[in-house]
Amino acid sequence: MSVWLPGAPCTPRGCVEHTAAAVAVPRAVLRLAGVAALVLAAVVLVPFGRWVPAGAVRRWCRWVVRAAGVRVRVTGAAAPTGGLLLVANHISWLDVPLLAAVRPARMLAKAEIRRWPVAGPLAAGGGALFIDRDRLRALPDTVARVARALEQGAAVGVFPEGSTWCGRAQGTFRRAVFQAALDAGVPVQPVRIRYRTDRGAPATAPAFVGDDTLLASLWRVASARRLSADVEVLPPIPPGRHTDRRALAAAAQPQEFTGGPRHPRGR
Repeated sequence: MSVWLPGAPCTPRGCVEHTAAAVAVPRAVLRLAGVAALVLAAVVLVPFGRWVPAGAVRRWCRWVVRAAGVRVRVTGAAAPTGGLLLVANHISWLDVPLLAAVRPARMLAKAEIRRWPVAGPLAAGGGALFIDRDRLRALPDTVARVARALEQGAAVGVFPEGSTWCGRAQGTFRRAVFQAALDAGVPVQPVRIRYRTDRGAPATAPAFVGDDTLLASLWRVASARRLSADVEVLPPIPPGRHTDRRALAAAAQPQEFTGGPRHPRGR
């Protein structure tokens, strides 16, 4: 088992419920085309990223999710400026643009993403901090790199559960990355992401779990009808309120959730 990737029990067959109501195939294809166009446009504009206003980045992130057919609702106060550790629960590939819609951030991403077509150049151009999650010895260096980015005034986005969950179950925030916030003396911004059907029930169709493929997850989202994403920006945790990473991780973990099993606390 990886230090960064605990084994979540969620699988596509066991946890993901396909929505009974699906849009017509041409409409789903158009949605995917819209997502692809927005992502490709972002790749082209990556060299000019430093001149793009943060507000434009947030709008682009919402457009990507909306193009996939998912309505977005963000509640809560604006995230603080300056160095900030953004943390959220992890359900789907949609979580990345949703978290960036709260505040554009350098994402902590697994090293394999760097080699992915399209997503790799986009992540690298966005300043992603790549980690080798299979090497225990890489952990202190990764924490130090995150702390340096925070000290320089950047926002760093992290999914501390270490793995995706279906949305009805959740993992426990792993503690290691919270040490970076303590070392840099910056606030932690918890964000809670939930996907719902048009009736308000938890939706698992957006989940990207287990041996699911990205193509299968993309199609499931694009072909679903009336999905919504609720992004709740919780009160930030100021530096100094918690002096150890265990307490800080526990404070950042959203306590109210849709129910289901929780993963034992990790490193």
